[in-house]
Amino acid sequence: MTSSMAASPPHSSVGAGALTAAGLGKRVRLPDHELTILADVSFTIRSGEAVAIVGASGSGKSTLLSLLAGLDLPSTGSVSLDDIVLSALDEDGRARIRGEKVGFVFQSFQLLPALTAIENVMLPLELRGDRDAQAPAKKILERVGLGERLEHYPRQLSGGEQQRVALARAFVTEPDLLFADEPTGNLDTDTGRAIVDLLFELNAQHGTTLVLVTHDERLAARCSRVLRLAAGRLVSA
Repeated sequence: MTSSMAASPPHSSVGAGALTAAGLGKRVRLPDHELTILADVSFTIRSGEAVAIVGASGSGKSTLLSLLAGLDLPSTGSVSLDDIVLSALDEDGRARIRGEKVGFVFQSFQLLPALTAIENVMLPLELRGDRDAQAPAKKILERVGLGERLEHYPRQLSGGEQQRVALARAFVTEPDLLFADEPTGNLDTDTGRAIVDLLFELNAQHGTTLVLVTHDERLAARCSRVLRLAAGRLVSA
C-alpha cells in the first residue's frame, strides 16, 4: 500500500462507493491553443446511488468518466473515492483501488477473444489474487443466464450474450462502484432493454453505486439522478 493511501482519512464518514468531484477540470494542449474539455465540475454521488451522466456528443462525458475512474488525471480539482483522493496516488495505487472497489461495463464489451466466457469472468478475481475464481465466476454467469455458455468464446456468442459476460465480469468482484459507458450502444433495442433490466437488477441486489454514461434519455430516467453536461460544464445535477 502506498504512503498516500496510508495517509488517507478514515472512511467512517462515507459509505463504500461514495464519489466526489471537486472543481474538476481537464485541458489538453494542442499545437496552436489549449482546449478545455471540462471546467469546474463539482458534485457528490452518495453510496448506493444510480446516477446518469448525459450530454451531447463532445460535452465531456467520456472524459469525466475517465477522471472519476482514475484512468486519467485532472488538470485542476480532484476526485475522491471513499475519501481517497485518486490524484494523490501513483498509477499503481490507482490501479489497486480500481481492482478493489470498481467495476466497468463498456459499449464495446472488451472481452478477451482468446478466453472463454468463464475465463473472462474469472480474470479480475485472478488478478486480485483470489484463491477460488472459478466458483464465483460460474455462479454469476448462471445468474445472468449463461450457465450453458461457460466454455464458449466471445466469437461464439451474440452481442447480447457478450454484454451479459461483461456484466458478470463487472459484478463478480462485488465492486463498491460500477461505471457503465454506453452499455447498450452496440445492441439492438430489445436486447439493449434486457441488458439494462439486468444491469439495474444486479445493481440493486449488490447495493453498488452506479455511474452510467448514456445518450439515451429513457435509460437516464431510470437512474435516481441525472448529471447533465454541456460544453464541458455541469449544467444540472
